[in-house]
Amino acid sequence: MRMERTSTGSLVMAALLACGLAMAAPVAAHDTDTDTVAPGASPFWVNPDSRAARQAEAWEARGRQQDAALLRRIADQPMATWVGDSDPEDEVRRITTAAAYQDRIPVIAAYDIPHRDCGYFSAGGAPSAYAYRQWVRRLAEGIQDRKALVILEPDAVAQLVVGCAGAELEGNRLELIGEAVKTLKALPRTKVYLDAGNAGWIPDQRELVEALWQAGVRDADGFALNVSNFQTTQVSKDYGDRLSAKLGGVHYVIDTSRNGNGPWLEPADAETWCNPPHRALGQVPTTVTGSAIVDAYLWVKRPGESDGACRGAPAAGQWWSSYALELARGSDTLPGFPFNPEAQ
Repeated sequence: MRMERTSTGSLVMAALLACGLAMAAPVAAHDTDTDTVAPGASPFWVNPDSRAARQAEAWEARGRQQDAALLRRIADQPMATWVGDSDPEDEVRRITTAAAYQDRIPVIAAYDIPHRDCGYFSAGGAPSAYAYRQWVRRLAEGIQDRKALVILEPDAVAQLVVGCAGAELEGNRLELIGEAVKTLKALPRTKVYLDAGNAGWIPDQRELVEALWQAGVRDADGFALNVSNFQTTQVSKDYGDRLSAKLGGVHYVIDTSRNGNGPWLEPADAETWCNPPHRALGQVPTTVTGSAIVDAYLWVKRPGESDGACRGAPAAGQWWSSYALELARGSDTLPGFPFNPEAQ
């Protein structure tokens, strides 16, 4: 998976200025609930200080208006904030506070499981089970009673199912994730979706079902599919519906950030998931999905941030402006872009 970082030092002020609310009183966390947003409206928070937004502003200042306009297709959408490795409390507090001023829900990807990404491009994570439990507690302290939607540990369950080299040394990955679910669900306004990989990863869902049960999916709000991947929304829905049925009707969310053209189907390419060429942005984030069990389409992966050091890309999570432009331009060929969630 792809560790991503963001600068949040001025998020609250940037959010206030973006909405013309610099002199307004903050919205109290208990004044609104995650289910009270008007139908058809995106309830999710847009970070006004994202890398895409900063790049668009820089290009506008340099006269690159066309490129800046393309990049606004990314910058103007709500995307997840990824937290991992370092103490998450202060960053998450800033994010959730900024979102509360706008009465919106921030999406947070919690990514700190020990032996993260099987030691691959996004290697890292907590150094021990004890450290991970402490990290999760700090994450919860950063959220407190404010609204948040947490995507918990991208890849962690699926990698264990397929045989993550070294993960067996932990011995308790599923137990740790289950504890994290309970810690976060103890918060009054936090929704938690446990990552379940993508539709192209584990064709036989039986082992995945057992692992998700052990990881606490019954205590969460559901599972997440296609995080940082490119499977189409329909393929993800078909896979998710089957998985949900095996789990007794559990709800789920889909990452649609870069799936406009579907996956890269080059048979000679062993890393089709890593910065594949000729991809496009997907369905914009919304809770209008046309499905009773698909709670939302989200942009968990932030378009324009590298999957890893492949195809001449920078390290995982680093901003790559040329790839961001390619994704935005690729959307020109998609019917109805930007997508209308009401039509779904």
